[in-house]
Order: sequence, then structure tokens, then C-alpha cells
Amino acid sequence: VAALAAAAGGVAAGVLARPVALPTMAAAAALMALCHWRPARERDVHVAAVGTMALVEWQLAPAGWWIALLSAGVVAATVWLALTAADRRLDQVRGARDSVAAQLDRRISELFSLQELSYVLSESIALERIVDQVARYAVRFLQADGAIVVLADDADGRRLHVAAAVGTLAPFADVVSDGSDGTLVRLAIGRERIEVAQGGSVPSLALFGGATVRSAAVAPLRAQGVTMGALAVADRQGGPFTTEDLWLLSTVATQASVVIANSRLYEMVRRSKEEWETAFNALTEGIAVVDAEGHVLRANGALARLAGLDEAELLGRDLAPVLFGDAPAAARLLNDARSGEHPLPVVVRSETLHRALRATAAPLGTDAAPRALVVLVEDVTDQQAMEAQLFQNEKMASIGQLVSGVAHELNNPLTSIRGLAELLLEQGASGERSQGHLRVIYEQADRAGRIVRNLLTFARKGSLEQSMVDLNEVVRGTSQLVAYELNLRGIELDTRLSATAVPVLGDRYALQQVLLNLVTNAVQAVSEQSNGPPRQIVVETDSSTDQVTLRVRDTGPGVPADLVPYLFTPFFTTKNAGHGTGLGLSLSYGLVEAHGGRLAYAARADGAEFIVTLPRLVDVGP
Repeated sequence: VAALAAAAGGVAAGVLARPVALPTMAAAAALMALCHWRPARERDVHVAAVGTMALVEWQLAPAGWWIALLSAGVVAATVWLALTAADRRLDQVRGARDSVAAQLDRRISELFSLQELSYVLSESIALERIVDQVARYAVRFLQADGAIVVLADDADGRRLHVAAAVGTLAPFADVVSDGSDGTLVRLAIGRERIEVAQGGSVPSLALFGGATVRSAAVAPLRAQGVTMGALAVADRQGGPFTTEDLWLLSTVATQASVVIANSRLYEMVRRSKEEWETAFNALTEGIAVVDAEGHVLRANGALARLAGLDEAELLGRDLAPVLFGDAPAAARLLNDARSGEHPLPVVVRSETLHRALRATAAPLGTDAAPRALVVLVEDVTDQQAMEAQLFQNEKMASIGQLVSGVAHELNNPLTSIRGLAELLLEQGASGERSQGHLRVIYEQADRAGRIVRNLLTFARKGSLEQSMVDLNEVVRGTSQLVAYELNLRGIELDTRLSATAVPVLGDRYALQQVLLNLVTNAVQAVSEQSNGPPRQIVVETDSSTDQVTLRVRDTGPGVPADLVPYLFTPFFTTKNAGHGTGLGLSLSYGLVEAHGGRLAYAARADGAEFIVTLPRLVDVGP
């Protein structure tokens, strides 16, 4: 418009004053070109048009009043146009500002929502709560009608199940799908990218597990290079999913993937820890983890029971003194393990626990020495006793075979010697001196015969008589047999019998022989006491448990500790030469064992004690 006004001014100037007509027309043409090429410079064009009209007015001032009026009109039109353009641009700026403000508000709202979701997910490590919150927040963020979280149950992702479902998809919770079903969730997991589908007004899109929707967006849940499942939202209320919606869905899926992966890892660690602790505490052998200084960091119940302490009391204590005392073999074992070696197990006699322990140690980890250790401790006291007993049995069996053969070979000549000596004594053919010699020959042959009979009894493999025997009656009968000799030697016999019967199944005469051997040994031990404690032998029976016991105690000097392992060895005796054959205890041991029992020695401060343990006969009815 300004350019046209300038052109009109140029025409008028051409009519009234031809010298300025051409410059004015040229200026008008330039203004028109600028308006066409540079619409953004419209204001500058208005200024130029006003200036042009002012020049025309100055050149044509004598032309009259209508020229001035035309100039004023052009100026007014120019100002009006400028103000109108300014208002239009201001509206555009306001619109752009409002759009930017709306986008900014949405981004801030999304950021606060994501921050809220982060707080909610950080409150719990439970997988069920995590997937439920992810589904709920996804519905709220994207203004959708429903959402599901699908997780893989196996490593290859073939078996999927709905871990959480909200909104219109809530009925599909816990749905399981095996194999490839061609749904949108399978497609997103297989391609490892967000998949978006827009259907019609009727639900026709196969989402997962029989669920059909109008529209859906699915983002795979992927963390640490592993696809764990997918997050799907369906039927957005505000129309199709926008780029901002997909960006938000991707952000939620990424955040959920990390939290779900951490939850699964935590669950795996927790389950492994429980399995390890169960196995750790279920071991019958003691096991401990000790630091570089040997202090216990962890110990199982078996080790605590072995040490006689609670598990809490054992923690922090030095393991070696508690279990092994000052045994040098145990110290060497731990030192070798700390240096990185794998030493062989050692068997240590613990003076602290009075037990035999087999110990094994191994370094924990691969760090340079010194390092923590894993120490395995096993109580082998009973095992050693069983091995010793087995060795003893085998030895006694071998000796029994030897003795049986020798006894039979000796029995015949001894019988002849004894019989001939007895015949000569009866005939009285020789003098008194010869009679004395014959009597010695007879007595020694008779003594040798008794030894041979004991040897045969020791080596006998025959079965014993089986009947109900009351140990109280056995004690009473044996007491009568030895009463005269004990009275003669000044030894007190104290019988402490059970108030009820002590029934066992066995051979009465064999059990009486065992008791007689034990009492005879006690008599010989007490007889050696010339002064000191009173000479006393105590025989006690007990049937309070499923095992019955027969105890023989004396106030003698006891058995030296270094000789105890040989007590039940055949032909071993602590008596002087000519006063014992060494078969009494070994014979008694074999007889007790034949009855299914056990004969053991127990050292006492005031003497010695032998304990016979036999199975109790439960049914003693008529």
C-alpha cells in the first residue's frame, strides 16, 4: 500500500513538476520490489515511503493543499499498517511462547513423574511390587486405558508370562505364552525395539496372550545385553501415540529394566546365599572362615558344638588355641595355607578338647599372603577308636588261631607228664626227695594245663548259650566265690546293685567268668597298696537306659596312661613274671563283644574302673 501511495505521488509529481517525476516513479518501483522480496522489511518500506512522500511534498509545495492532504493520508496509512503488522507478530510470538511453555510444562511434569517413579521403585526390591508400579505409572504417564509388563521365564525368552496388568488389561494377569504367537509383544522382544500399532475403532490388534486392543506401543525391557521382557501400553485416550509418548515410554522401560535386573540379581544372590548357608550349617564337619590373623569370621553349628561354644561366642576368637591348643602340627597347617599352599590334612590330638581332630585348610581367594582361610575340622576320635578296635580284633583273631594250634599241640604232652607224675606219686616208689620233685613236676604240669585250657577258651570259636541272665544274680554269685579270699586279704567288696533286675541275653557262666576276671585283677591291684587309701572294690550295676552297665572299681594305683592301649592285647600283663598269663582281660573283652557289648577302661583319680556295657533285654516276660 505504501508503495502504491508513493507511486501515486510520483504520478502527481510528474504532472505538476516533471523534473522529479522520474526519480519518484523509480523510488515507488523499488519500494514495491522490496515489499515483494523482503516481507520482513515491511516497516523499513513504510519509513522509506513516508520519506519519499515528504520529498515529493517539499519539491511540490506550491502545488497546493491537496498534495499535503495526500501525504498526510499516506503517512496515516503507513502508521496503521505498521501497527497492524506489529500486533500480528506479537500474536505469533505469544503463540510460540505459549507452545514452548506448554511443552516445557509437559517436560517438567514428565521429569517429576519419572523422579516419582524412581523413588517408588527404589523403595522395594521385590519384583512383584516393581512390575506393578511400572504398569500403573505407564498408564498414567501415557494416558492409556491399560498396560502390562511381560517377563521371560527362561534364558531364550520362549516362555513369557504377564507379571503385572492394570486397567483394561487387568484380566490378563498371570497369562503364560509358550513359543512364537506373532503378537505385538513377541515382535518387540524379537526385534529389540519399540513397536507401535494403530488399529481401527474396534479392538483388533493382537497384543499378547489373547488380548486385543485398538492401539498399542510396546517397549522391550533390556538390561546388560539381555532382553527380559516388554512393557506394553494400549488404547491411548488422547489419540495416536506421539513421538514424545514413545520417548517417555522408552525412558520408563529403560529405568524399569535396570530395576528389574537388579531385583532378579538380588533374588538370585539371596537364594544362593540361603542355599550356601543351608549347606554350610548342614555339614556334620566343622567349618570356619578365618582372617589373616586366624580370627573366626564365620563358623557353622558343628564347629561351635565341637568347641563347646555358641556360634556368636566363637566369632572373633583365635581358632587355633580354641580347637587345637598349642599343637605345632595345626600351626604349621595354617601357616602353609596362608602362604598359598594346599597342605595335606593333619590329625591333631587336641589337649584342649581331649579329642582327635582331622584338620584341613585352604586359602580363600587368590590375593597375596597373608590371606583368609577356610578351615575344615572333623572329630575322628570315635573313628580312631573303631580303627583301633578293628585292629585289635584282627590281631586277636590272628593270635587266637596261633594259640589254638599251639594249645592243642601242648595239651597232649602236658597231659602225659601230669598223668605220669600223678601215677608215680601214688605208687610211692621213690624216696622222699624224689617225691618232692615229682610233686613239683605234677603242680607245674597242672599249672601249664590250666594255661593251655585258658588259651583254648580264648581261641574258642563256638557259640555261647543264649538265655535271660540277671547281672545282679551274676554279681551275687561271684561275690560268694571271692568272699573268702577278699576277707583273707583284708579287702572290702562293696556291691551296689540296681533296685530292679538287670536283664541281658547271654551265657551266665561266660558273664560270670568276665566279672571274676575283673574282680581278680582288682584284687591283685589293691593288694599292692601297702598304705594309703583303704582297700576297696566296688561292683555296681545299672539298667536305667536301653543299655545295662556293670562297673568294677578299685582303689589301686591304676594303669599308666602309656599302657592303656595294650590292656586288652593277648599275653600283655602288668604283673610280675609267673603271676599272670595276660589272657584275662583279652578273654573278657572277647566274651563281652560276643554278647554284643563293649568292655572299656576308665582312669580315675583314686584308682581304676572297668565298664561292661551290654544291650538290655526288653522282653523279660515268662
